Amino acid sequence: MTEAPQNPISPDIYTVAFYNTENLFDIYNDRSKNDRDYLPNSDKHWTKKRYYNKLQKIGLSISKIGEAETDNPPSIIGLAEVENGKVIRDLLNTANLKDIPYDFVHFNSKDERGMDVALLYNKKDFTVTHSEIFSIIFDRPEGGDDFTRDILLVTGTLNGETISILVNHWASRREGTRLSEAKRMQSSTKVGTIIQSLKQAQPEAKIIVMGDFNDDPNCNSITQLVENNNLFNPMNTLRSFNRGSLVHHLKWHLFDQIMITTNFFKPDDTHLEFEEANIFDPEFLKEYKGKYKGTPFRTYAGEKHKGGYSDHFPVYITLTK
Repeated sequence: MTEAPQNPISPDIYTVAFYNTENLFDIYNDRSKNDRDYLPNSDKHWTKKRYYNKLQKIGLSISKIGEAETDNPPSIIGLAEVENGKVIRDLLNTANLKDIPYDFVHFNSKDERGMDVALLYNKKDFTVTHSEIFSIIFDRPEGGDDFTRDILLVTGTLNGETISILVNHWASRREGTRLSEAKRMQSSTKVGTIIQSLKQAQPEAKIIVMGDFNDDPNCNSITQLVENNNLFNPMNTLRSFNRGSLVHHLKWHLFDQIMITTNFFKPDDTHLEFEEANIFDPEFLKEYKGKYKGTPFRTYAGEKHKGGYSDHFPVYITLTK
């Protein structure tokens, strides 16, 4: 756990989280995207029962993030790998979320698989004043454009203070770490451009950058982003050989991160202040036995349905005022 200097417990404490939900797709074919892996007649046999089981599990997980620190569900949650607005509405209607006044911001992206990012927020805590998306376009080797997930910008007020949140899901390593690194570097540069634009309009802008970056805190795309834009990355000290937000080839990684501008360290009662950061990895989110004991209890391992939550753990920070 990464902590700021200790202050007396504040009655105004908020959780800001990020969660890659591992392919939260509905069961219906959308001809505008390649969602055929998540249909009832696909090799994955993505049925209504499996879909609603996953919704309930993700809803339970979200409701518990930061509860130990705040006694409340999170105020703001960035999501990755959601197919559309319908699945988010279905998620918000699950048993553990339906009584919380959550709303969401979502735009359909040009990602060919329909993997979008979104932002959930508790209307009691956060009021949205602006939202927009920024597209990332890569050149295909064979010619033409290659689209990936958009960067979502949401600005609003949390306890009366304006903050801007950038939700990201950068290019995966599926085509190889070295080949895909250029795409993540391009996304890193784009996020930096957005941050500088926000700061130009408001020099004291408070900005939170969150997402599944498909890079660890020490990778070039992240260190460039942090160093060039005066950010603080509390995730630096959280990753270890036996802890992270996901496991790939039996190795822990911390691709899921939340970074903040350094003006979240003003020690007074009039500004939101960074308190701590953590990985949300309780036992119920983990495999409980076997070779992968202790790793995220995922929904699928290849084509095999395991019926778990996600192949990622959520990450979160707490802010006090």
